Amino acid sequence: MLRTFDIVLIGVMTAMASVTYTIKHRAELKLEEVRRLESEIKLEKDTIELLKADWALVVQPTRLERLVNNYNSELKLQPTLSTAIVQPSELPMLRSQLPPPIVADAKDDAKAGNAKASGVKPSSAKTSTASASRNADTTDAEIRKAIADVANAPAPRPVAKAPPIKRKKQEVDNIATGSVDE
Repeated sequence: MLRTFDIVLIGVMTAMASVTYTIKHRAELKLEEVRRLESEIKLEKDTIELLKADWALVVQPTRLERLVNNYNSELKLQPTLSTAIVQPSELPMLRSQLPPPIVADAKDDAKAGNAKASGVKPSSAKTSTASASRNADTTDAEIRKAIADVANAPAPRPVAKAPPIKRKKQEVDNIATGSVDE
């Protein structure tokens, strides 16, 4: 009885020693990774400091003035007038801030043009699209002609869809998942 108990305790002790060793090994690997990352961060900080020092040398006013004087005949630079500098509020809107363009459907515009010719008042949405597409120098006849050209244009050919890609069924890696096939 005592020998069986001793063997069980030796087995538990061996298992605990291996678990302890595994945990210690993983901690050492993580510590090495932390040290590697810290050295990479230090290298990046040193590179940033070097680039800042290089930038300070490149943008020195005396150096820039010397370059301007040397290459003045080629560049033909002129001093900027103080009236040429604009404030951010004076700049036009960004492209992302512009309202989306109103695209008139050819059939809707044709109906709006026919309704106008027959004396029937078109809906306000159709009127706004027709007026939005009109330039100051275009006439109603030119707009009607453009609408008719769009309406009479041949329809685009439908694009054939590609057949779906057949993929092989992926085999399950039994070792990575921890499952055992028997």
